Amino acid sequence: MSPLPVGFRDRWRGRVEPAFGCGWLYWHVLLGCEAEVCAVGSRGQRRIAGFSGFHPVPLPWLHLTVMEVGSASEVGAERVGAMVERAREALKGWSAVTVNLGRVLYHPEAIVLAVEPDGGLDGLREGVQGATAEVLGKDFAQEGDLWSPHVTLAYSTAVQPAAPVIATLGRRLPGCEVTIRAVTLIDQRGPERDWDWHPLATVNAVR
Repeated sequence: MSPLPVGFRDRWRGRVEPAFGCGWLYWHVLLGCEAEVCAVGSRGQRRIAGFSGFHPVPLPWLHLTVMEVGSASEVGAERVGAMVERAREALKGWSAVTVNLGRVLYHPEAIVLAVEPDGGLDGLREGVQGATAEVLGKDFAQEGDLWSPHVTLAYSTAVQPAAPVIATLGRRLPGCEVTIRAVTLIDQRGPERDWDWHPLATVNAVR
């Protein structure tokens, strides 16, 4: 993720998304219930409110994407259940992890908060990824090893220069610590900006 892009572009221009009512599955860490995370997110969103070309993530749905799974209809309810059970087995022994949010990163399609320290959540992702691949097999296109966990504050919806936004928001917000205790399988129904999210199951840290 480039820390200082020259400009922003419209994230959704030409982007293929699920049709209305169609579900797409993701493993997310949901952070909207964490008051301190919402405070940081709200502070950042207010700073860029004067720029029209951004779609802020609703505070209740602030999240950290662990991985994308695929079409809910193609996976099916039976394999969803099996995937959740495999994830619970895979994450036995995984401990809750405390991370820091506050450093701002800029991408041509989004403004995000870095999750630090690097590598702190690798065990979580490896467990979820392995469980998903075990259940879906050849139907699952496993993602590569490169992963930059982050919490998105806003998505870009317009072509505009980045410099004024960076000057306004800066490189760091007054941050917070948050303890990651669980990962949730989400069914996102329809286009991304509708935020029609349905949590299907949560896997908690067990020690």
